[in-house]
Amino acid sequence: MTTACGLDAEAVTRGLGFDCHDVSPVVSVRPPWDLAHPTMPLLEILVIGGAVFALLHAVRRHRAGDSANLVLWWASLVYLFVIEPPLYFPEWFGLDEIYGFIFAHNQFTVQFMWDRLPLYIVAFYPMISQLAYEVVRSLGIFRRRGPLAGAVAVAFVCQVFYEVFDHLGPQLRWWAWNPGNHVVNQPAMASVPLQSALLFASVSLGAMTYLAVRLAGNGRWPVRAVVAGALTPLAMVIAGVPSSLAGTNTTAQAWVLGAELVLVWLAGAWIIVSSRQPLDEPLPVFTRIYPACYLVVMAAFWITALPSYLSAENGITADGTPVGSGLYALACFAGAGLVLATLHRVRREAPAAA
Repeated sequence: MTTACGLDAEAVTRGLGFDCHDVSPVVSVRPPWDLAHPTMPLLEILVIGGAVFALLHAVRRHRAGDSANLVLWWASLVYLFVIEPPLYFPEWFGLDEIYGFIFAHNQFTVQFMWDRLPLYIVAFYPMISQLAYEVVRSLGIFRRRGPLAGAVAVAFVCQVFYEVFDHLGPQLRWWAWNPGNHVVNQPAMASVPLQSALLFASVSLGAMTYLAVRLAGNGRWPVRAVVAGALTPLAMVIAGVPSSLAGTNTTAQAWVLGAELVLVWLAGAWIIVSSRQPLDEPLPVFTRIYPACYLVVMAAFWITALPSYLSAENGITADGTPVGSGLYALACFAGAGLVLATLHRVRREAPAAA
């Protein structure tokens, strides 16, 4: 048994259909048609393609004199490599006694670090951060209301776009949470830990955006990207303090985390909906195309998963996978639709970018 595959990791990965002892410590590549679920290669195309699309857009804006997109894109990767290794290998950082083994990804086409880190996850962070930032920036919120209001709006946009993915992944075996971990993975909303829904899907990305925008005009952009990405976990620690005061009382933790999520929804949605004047510039092609494309593909994934979801008993499908909260995912689809409707409502008289 290796330190990369303890008893909990072994149980979780075998539930996903592979043995974590039989993996490459650096990188592994496998045919996309051999993956555990047919949606997995399509998910990779959607996310990796979106990250590349976002990078091209960020470079274009950098050349036009605005480095915020490029800072945010690279800060997302810095944040990834700061936060993910302790989640995958808590024993390496002396955290196994505190947090324990949390979750494992399934095997995708390209995988790193003992098959714990799929390439599409590397791409997911810059993709989702750029998606949310560009929508909010195009509404003129950063310019007219400042970086704090813009970051809150980004936290909301990330929440609604991220959680339609987060509540589907466990059912389709994209990843699996460790059911024996009650420190991090409880309380939960169906199969999704509330700490993940709040801290990873909203707080981290909102804080990173705030830092990237505030630092965008100071010094060279690579340094700013490193600083923004490295400081983002501190915001997660601060946001996690209220629920930690509840100790081991998961009911109290659920109420606190739920209240914080409600605040993200109320504040972010109000900032988005009350936007009236977009930026006086063409709507970028990335903003016009990718958010809607992402939402349509996620909706298609949900439709294919719906029969198994509806026939699940006690939150478990006939294939033995846990389901997410369909009602919350539906609310997030509605919230994401509201965001895009608002964007196109306030921009309908603006010319489109070539």
